[in-house]
Formats: sequence, C-alpha cells, structure tokens
Amino acid sequence: MWSELEPVLVASAIGAMIGAERERSHREFPDHFGGVRTFTVLALVGSLARLVSTGTVAVGLAAVGVLIAAGSWRSMRAHPGSTTVFASLAAYLLGSLTESRPQLAIGVSVVLVTLLMSKDRVHRVLRERVTDVEVADAVKFAIVAFVVLPLLPNRGLGPYEVLNPFRIWSLVVAVTGIGWLGYVGVRVLGPRRGLLVSGAAGGFVSASATTSAMGRIARQDPARSKSAVVGALMASVSTMVQLLLVVGVGSTTVALQLALPAAAAAATLLAGVLLLLRSARSIDGDQSEPREEPAEQSPPDATVRAFALRPALILAAVITTTVLLSRWASDHLGRSGLVGIAALSGLADGHAGAVSAATLAAKGEISTAAAVWAAGASIGTNTVVKFALAFISGGRRFGRDFAARMIPAVIAFVVALLVMM
Repeated sequence: MWSELEPVLVASAIGAMIGAERERSHREFPDHFGGVRTFTVLALVGSLARLVSTGTVAVGLAAVGVLIAAGSWRSMRAHPGSTTVFASLAAYLLGSLTESRPQLAIGVSVVLVTLLMSKDRVHRVLRERVTDVEVADAVKFAIVAFVVLPLLPNRGLGPYEVLNPFRIWSLVVAVTGIGWLGYVGVRVLGPRRGLLVSGAAGGFVSASATTSAMGRIARQDPARSKSAVVGALMASVSTMVQLLLVVGVGSTTVALQLALPAAAAAATLLAGVLLLLRSARSIDGDQSEPREEPAEQSPPDATVRAFALRPALILAAVITTTVLLSRWASDHLGRSGLVGIAALSGLADGHAGAVSAATLAAKGEISTAAAVWAAGASIGTNTVVKFALAFISGGRRFGRDFAARMIPAVIAFVVALLVMM
C-alpha cells in the first residue's frame, strides 16, 4: 500500500514546496499565475500520468504546456518573466519522476527551489561582481573539462603504454580546476578561508598541483601570499590522510605502520597553519581592518586570473616525463631497487610508489618493513618536488614560507618512521 502512495505523496510535497516559493515570490502580484494549489496539482498530474504509462506522460506534458501558456498569458503581459512557466513544467516532470526515482526528484526539487529563492542574489552577483574576464575564463575551463577531456582515449599509448591521454589531460583539468576553486573560494569566503578550504580539497586530487596553483596565486597577488601558503600546507595535510586511505586498500598492516608518521606530519603541518593564521590580524597583510571582509565585497585584482592553462600543461608534461623515467627504472633495476623505484615514482605522485609497495607486501612478495620504507621514499621525493614547485611557481617569498613549515613536518615524519621501525 505504501509503495503505491509514496509517489503521490512525494509529488504533492514537491509541488507544494515549489508553489509556496512562487506564491511568496509574487505575493505583491495577486493575479500572477501559479501558487501552492496549482503547482501541487501539476506535480500530482505528472505522478498519476507516470502511473498510467510512459506515453501518457508525454501526452500530458503537451497538454500541460498548452494550459500553462494559456493560464500565464495574462500575468506575463503585466509582469514579463518566464521563470514560473518553466518551474511549472519542472513541477510536472518531477511529479512524473517520483514513481521511478523519488529520491532524485526530491533532490532536484530542493535545488530548484534554492535557485528560485536566490533570484536577487544571483542577479546581483552576475550584474555587479562577475567580470567579463571571469566569464571568459569560465568558458575556457568548460571547454578544457567538458569538451576536450571526454574526447580523449582512456588507454595506454607510446613507450611502455604509460602515456594515457585521458589521465594526462585529467591532470590539466585538475590543476586548472584547483586554480578555479581557489579563485572562487577567495571571492566568496575571503582570502583566509577560501584558500584554506580549496587547498585542503585540492590535496586529495594532487598536492603537487595544488602547491603549484597556490604558488601561482601568490605570484600574481603578493598580498595573498600567506593565504596561498596556508592552502599549500593544507594540501599536504590532505596528502597524509589520503596516503593512509590508499595504502590501506593495498595492505592494512603497512597502513598501520605509516599511521604514526602520517599523523605526526599532519599535526605539525596543522600547527604551522594555525601559527600562520594567528601571526597577523588579517592574513592578507592588511593590518588596518579588524575583520576580514569577504573577497566579493571588492572587485578582483585585474592581474589575477581564475584560469591559467600554461602552468597546467607544463606540470602535466613534467609529471608525464617522470612516469616514463620511473617505468624505465623499474625494468632495469628490478625488484631489488624497490625503494629507488618508489622514490622515482614519487616524482610524479606521492602515493603511486606507496600503493604498489603495499600491494606487494600484501601478496607476501616483500616484507612490511621494505614496503614502509618504499612508501616513505615515495613521499620524500614527492615532498622535494613540492619544494621545487613552490619556489618555481610562487617565487622566493612563497617558497621560503612554504619550506619553513614543511621541513618540521618532514622531520616529524622521519622521526616517527624510525620509531615505528
């Protein structure tokens, strides 16, 4: 009985929610089309049509479209706007979706109502705060991520079949996306919180790429250098967390051996972040303001770009080259050079060598101790890469501030590793 009533009840709730928002939004226009009752009925009609047949939904959509157009014609002449018309069609379609995928229908309806309620804020941001350059950068990123990437083959090519165009371009998307995340975070949350959050999130994609992206932000806008250092350090914190997660998939024993070193390094990095955040009243170097204002309160610096393709292409080329070198070393050194191979793989990715060593340990082909040392070597060389990227992309000031807080974390990792061994 409940399975039969559920779609109808969910459709009623969806229609009432959308209708309530539309009625509230146009409360000053009593003759405006659509309210709680109208939208509830539309969603119910969609749900009942889907219970009859799929074809009935299509016929009902055409009929509902005609009725909506006729009913809204008068109000649209007095108060132009098509949002309510499309919201009406959405209510009908969401109602028809409740029979097969009720959870999806509820989720979409919540997003729809949130968007409808944010009308004034969205219009204000787009008209007053979003620049033409930002729109152009958004289009470029969309091309890179959603047009080019799906067209690339996802298979190994070239020497050793390690050149995977899809994965290489995914790194380009990741680097540019991290830059976007940092830029948007700064504009919405302010330099302090925006780069901190985006750095922590970017670290789960690529700490090296995040460090490079943060360095670029610091070079373009020196006033945000300390904020960018915070973002880069948080990326390394995420790396320690991710290390335990991915190694644990290969071998729980190796992951437990690495838990104390990773925790010591992460705690040291977090302490450095907290000290850096407390070193000044405003992390952006402006000591005159007692509180940091969100970045969207002021226009963005014209020299800072949300989208930069060249640094991403350079980093992808460097990492691809190191992957080739690592594969060549694997063939020529063999298993006896496990630690050296892991160290070489760390040039491209800090987790690759650790995961491969943990997998071998789980199979009993190498000892747990050897796997732990290999993981440490991989993380160590990857840290050296981050040092280099910090100085190359961010300049001397950014690189010095980054290294000053990373070195204690490296020492903590090594000491804890020696204790565990």
